[in-house]
Formats: sequence, structure tokens, C-alpha cells
Amino acid sequence: MAPKKKLTHQVTLELTAGNAPVVDLGKMLGQTGVNLVEIKKAYDAATAAQRGDIVPVVVSVFEDRSFALRLKTPPTSFLIKKALGDKGSARPGHEVAGKLTTRQLREIAERKLPDLNTADVEVAMRTIAGTARSMGVVVVD
Repeated sequence: MAPKKKLTHQVTLELTAGNAPVVDLGKMLGQTGVNLVEIKKAYDAATAAQRGDIVPVVVSVFEDRSFALRLKTPPTSFLIKKALGDKGSARPGHEVAGKLTTRQLREIAERKLPDLNTADVEVAMRTIAGTARSMGVVVVD
């Protein structure tokens, strides 16, 4: 059994799936000495199917400058805005206004389930609905 690697840095980044900007990686990981191009390639390959979405990733950098990536689900607010389409567009800093159907709410809750502290879709839907309300979005049947 191989010895456990010593973790030196761990950071969570929100990057564009399939096209991580090296500049953002450099800002957060440049001081670690890890190969940023290799991280970009690994992230882009792992998120290619979700291209255009914002997919958070936890980057763990080890003492030998190797790394591990753990992908998370897109932010709830991003998924809500995506579900609203053009109807949900708003300037930064302004509330989004729109209507989310119960079906859309369920789809978002099911997608977010791995990152939530519940295994119950109904509870997850209530959590997502709360986020939607805080964004000025109404949930309708």
C-alpha cells in the first residue's frame, strides 16, 4: 500500500466547464508550484459534457506537487437562472424575476442532491425554493 500523500493546499474554485481560464487557476494556485496546464486539462476533460455551466471544483495539492480534483454540482443560483432562460436575466446586483415550475424545481433539486445535506428530494426542493425566493423567483405548479 502506497504511503498517504501530504496535503499542502486545498481550494474551491468556480470555473466554466470545459474551458477553465488559466488566469483564474494561476491566481489561486500559482504559489503552489503545481502544473496549472495539467489541472486545466484534467478539469476541462472532466467537465466537457457540461460545457458552458459553472462547475465548482475542489483542488487538492499535495507535497509532491501532484493534485486531485473533486467536482461539485453547479451553484443553485446558476441552475435557477439557467432554468429561467432569457426570462431570468438580470444585471449583476439586481434581483432576478421569473417563474420556476415545480418540475424545474425538482430537476434542479435532483441535480444538487449530491452536494446537499439531505437524501430526500422533497427537502432538497424546499431548499432550492428558498434560494429561488431570495432571488425574486416565484415557484408555480
